[in-house]
Amino acid sequence: MSVSKLLLRIVAPVDVRKKKQATNQKMAETLHDHTHGITSDPLTQFPCVFSALIHGVDHRGVPNTQLAKEKTKLADHYEGKSIAEQNSVDLAWDLLMDDNYEALRSAIFENENERKYFRQLVVNSVMATDIMDKDLKVLRNARWDKAFSEYVEDQDQSKKAAADRKATIFVEHLIQASDVSHTMQHRHIYRKWNACLFEEMCKAFLEGRAETDPSKNWSEGEMGYFDFYIIPLAKKLKNCGVFSVSSDEYLNYAMTNRQVWESRGREVVVEMVEKLRPKMAPANVSASRRYDSLYLE
Repeated sequence: MSVSKLLLRIVAPVDVRKKKQATNQKMAETLHDHTHGITSDPLTQFPCVFSALIHGVDHRGVPNTQLAKEKTKLADHYEGKSIAEQNSVDLAWDLLMDDNYEALRSAIFENENERKYFRQLVVNSVMATDIMDKDLKVLRNARWDKAFSEYVEDQDQSKKAAADRKATIFVEHLIQASDVSHTMQHRHIYRKWNACLFEEMCKAFLEGRAETDPSKNWSEGEMGYFDFYIIPLAKKLKNCGVFSVSSDEYLNYAMTNRQVWESRGREVVVEMVEKLRPKMAPANVSASRRYDSLYLE
């Protein structure tokens, strides 16, 4: 479920779609308002696709906390904040600014204001994928509450400001959903990509770049991940009201995938470890000890 597919699933309200007498213009106006201008603004849509494309550029295979602990040059450069995400943005942006992509840039933005708007959405979107930064999480939740509060909006703010706020925070959550979309799809898709993440984490452990053996608490960690991030995110997609019945599908799949860990989580972990063992021959004595410890209880 790519970000482009999520964008295609944004629909008009049911009551508007049922009115056969509604003109195309009226439908377009309603959809524009209902989706906070996203469906009618290519300069808002394309940053979503661009951000999804670049957000993992030069990923080092370990989380930001490990990069900071290793005191890498990247960690120092970004002062330990959203290291991987900021690095991805900078590398991708530098490439986009290359002379070879002048024609592409002119197709994306025509003036300085549009360039700044495009860059701001890209930065916000990629930073939104850093879900471990508590400060960023608090800010995002506060913006969501303010944008989608049921209370009457402040009289001092313009309708455009309110619409821009909703569009920005909605795009951030759209990117988050795209980033973890496997968790909200059929269990076979979820299991495939979850196994890839498990392999990456095991590799880091064997190389001494992670202190904790992922096989020891993987199922419990996944249940917590669903409870505190995935399911609340799926509910937000449902509550924002732009995905129609698709939002029910996302939430139902998330809850079903979570249930697998509760019912047979340890069994699934054993299966993943056994599949990985032939691929992860230890390179040294330290790695050998860690290799032997995988799922030994």
